[in-house]
Amino acid sequence: MSRSPAPRTISADAETALSPTTTPPAQGRPAAPRRRPSAVDTGWMLGLFGTAIGAGILFLPINAGAGGLWPLLIVTVLIGPMTYLSHRALARFVCASPKQGEDITVVARDYFGEGAGRVITVLYFLAIYPIVLIYGVGITNTVDSLLVNQLGLPQVPRVLLSGVLIALMMLVMVAGQRLMLAVTRWLVYPLILALLGVTVYLVPTWQLGDLAVVPSTDELALSVWLIIPVMVFAFNHSPAISQFSLAMQREHGARAPEAASRVLRRTTVLLVLFTMAFVWSCVLSLGTTGLQEAREANLPVLSHLANVQDSPWIGYLGPAVAIVAIVSSFFGHYLGAAEGAAGIVRSMLPAQARQPQERTLRRGIAVFVFLTTWAAAVLNPSILSLIESLAGPVIAVILYLMPMYAVRRIPALAPYRGQLSNVFVTVAGFVAISGILFALVR
Repeated sequence: MSRSPAPRTISADAETALSPTTTPPAQGRPAAPRRRPSAVDTGWMLGLFGTAIGAGILFLPINAGAGGLWPLLIVTVLIGPMTYLSHRALARFVCASPKQGEDITVVARDYFGEGAGRVITVLYFLAIYPIVLIYGVGITNTVDSLLVNQLGLPQVPRVLLSGVLIALMMLVMVAGQRLMLAVTRWLVYPLILALLGVTVYLVPTWQLGDLAVVPSTDELALSVWLIIPVMVFAFNHSPAISQFSLAMQREHGARAPEAASRVLRRTTVLLVLFTMAFVWSCVLSLGTTGLQEAREANLPVLSHLANVQDSPWIGYLGPAVAIVAIVSSFFGHYLGAAEGAAGIVRSMLPAQARQPQERTLRRGIAVFVFLTTWAAAVLNPSILSLIESLAGPVIAVILYLMPMYAVRRIPALAPYRGQLSNVFVTVAGFVAISGILFALVR
């Protein structure tokens, strides 16, 4: 039996995310439909793009081009619908909740009960938090390499360099979502131009070579199966979807699901156009031999290109793209990690206990994330790829399978039942999860 919507409440953090020209819709009255995208919509489109276009994009051509052009062509066709439909389903999961204004951790407990909701909250945190640590290590290594190798400066002590870099990223997040969206907007535009510039710059070096060899049916199927998890991870912006959905509720009221779908569609188009053009250009430029050499050297694709082409332009642009990509993606992943951590803290408290103040909870989580990310950056562990691989299956479960299960079980999501896209997302989720697990045990 469906429940009537609970009164909408907006936390202090939510209030800071509101645009100066945006006010929440009156209680019980949906916001008027908008014909043009608002500044909030555009800001979130760029924010979601920045979340997805993380440091993984620099390794994506190496992994995605491993099987040649034919598997890459197939996943290029598939990744757009997979990315859009899965993230749309997760946004609907939050937007359609009768408890308006509540994040994904609260909505999950409301949908599935306290026990299952706690499990989902913990898995949600564990899927995102390790990636935040990875970005702390990544930004330190990239800036350190830039200072020493490109700029010829003396090496800064790692503990100092990592602390300053992580603190600067954290300050943006602590200041609120409005500043985060503004900074992301300024970062993403140069990132798009840089990706486009590299794509065009490499065109004269394109060559088919043995990339065009047609594999057997079994080899083709295996290559596609193994590439899909890599693409899912590289295009993933689910850590920011919950807060994005709440912003859509505040901005569009009862029309939040439709508005969210519109923003996600534009984000997906941006991702597929610029990211896959970059991937194709790198793959065609390096060829099978170059991709294998880059994989063995464990270098980002731009760093490998700088080495083999002896191009100062690529040498400086590579670290710049990596830094911008890491910072923009850190913002979106921090949103999800902080959200999951807050959900865990709240769920651990007894029902009759007094809930912590939002500001105190946010500050405590920020300190925890800063200290642990700083520690990871100083230690520079060598197991990051394993952590990333272990987080992959959980991300696929939350992004692909959980919303589809909720559509079948939850009355609030009943309007979305019986759609062919649900079957597509479910199958894609199982393919991604099985591919990740198979890659781990190979």
